[in-house]
Amino acid sequence: MPVTRWHAQLAWVDGRVAERVLLEVEGERFRAVTPDAEPPPDAVRLPGLTLPGLANAHSHAFHRALRGRTHAGAGDFWAWRELMYEVAGRLDPDRYHVLARAVYAEMVLAGITAVGEFHYLHHPPGGGTYDDPNAMGHALAAAAEEAGIRLTLLDACYLQGGFERPLEGVQRRFGDGDAEGWARRVDALKDGPRMRVGAAVHSVRAVPPPAMAAVASWAMQRGAPLHLHLSEQRIENAACAAATGRTPTILAAECGVLGPGTTAVHATHMEPGDLDALGSHLTTVCLCPTTERDLADGIGPSRAFVQVGSPLCVGSDSHAVIDLFEEARAIEMDERLRTERRGHHTPEDLLAAASENGMRALGWDVALRAGALADFLNVDLTSSRTAGVPPAAIVFGASACDVRSVVVGGRRVVEDGRHLGLPDVGAELAGAIAGVAG
Repeated sequence: MPVTRWHAQLAWVDGRVAERVLLEVEGERFRAVTPDAEPPPDAVRLPGLTLPGLANAHSHAFHRALRGRTHAGAGDFWAWRELMYEVAGRLDPDRYHVLARAVYAEMVLAGITAVGEFHYLHHPPGGGTYDDPNAMGHALAAAAEEAGIRLTLLDACYLQGGFERPLEGVQRRFGDGDAEGWARRVDALKDGPRMRVGAAVHSVRAVPPPAMAAVASWAMQRGAPLHLHLSEQRIENAACAAATGRTPTILAAECGVLGPGTTAVHATHMEPGDLDALGSHLTTVCLCPTTERDLADGIGPSRAFVQVGSPLCVGSDSHAVIDLFEEARAIEMDERLRTERRGHHTPEDLLAAASENGMRALGWDVALRAGALADFLNVDLTSSRTAGVPPAAIVFGASACDVRSVVVGGRRVVEDGRHLGLPDVGAELAGAIAGVAG
């Protein structure tokens, strides 16, 4: 296979900023990554700072249609959820394909090269099935391929509307009847060069314990990533205690859901014993600070997760913002608000959360390292946001707007801030959202 070469002025190698780094790519992977190297004549020059591809570990693509449309009213997550259900009820495979393609393109422009799509819009509104039971999942896969992003399709089991409550209204399109029905449908999904099939337990309120155990077993047998929403709101903890006498974390642990291949999303409201359960199982925690702020969910104990042994990653979740620099620095900033103290997470730790930790949680091997997948982005160090910021602390200054180029699997997807496959992502988004937002 031919070898392509890039020469980075600065690059993030082995957790630090290295100078004059030669990146040699063969196929989809790095053949060599060499700091302090002279640029060959055929190398593409990369000014600024080159980073490994960012990983958006938690996405609901259709939520992007709600940006700016839910802020006039008051209430909490549960009031917002009713507006979200209205959009969910309007989607079909064609509309979802168009919307997700634009959302994923927005992610790529922000330097995201892999996304974990927490997918539960499986069936037609009102229930039943499409002729292709995975039509909605296939629409997402096609959208990701066209946008040039890696996709981990975290297919979610969603069987009840709450503890011992049936699915109602638009929720009926989420359900497969039972865990066996979920597994039969998901077994028909296949991995691809840029797609991984993973599993998700929507939440302890939406999946009864025997089904949680079955989903966990399915994921373990296949070595697939397993994700779940966990303790996102206090009301979930209270309902779980009333129904089972346990916290959501302890219930998930008893059902075999926690483990090093599992990512707990949010984990905002931890109770006694919960942190130790997550850490002892080496469960990753995905924080989504901009969504957790937007929905008034609360601030999770990020430093405590690290102290007990749970790695951190980040997601944009509802896409109130798609900017993983903002998500990553918010881990530190929100912890400062929560504790009234500074200095909980280093810039190196925050960049790892936004890149390599998230990639592992999604089943991808991405790093600036020989043998790893050749996903990387280039950040402008001369913008009004980044000028004068030490490159090692770029997470505290940069935004998605500072991403100039993006390479996925050795192929350029973004150049000079422009998506090469979808030249007008804004127009794509506007048209797709107009079709579903009402």
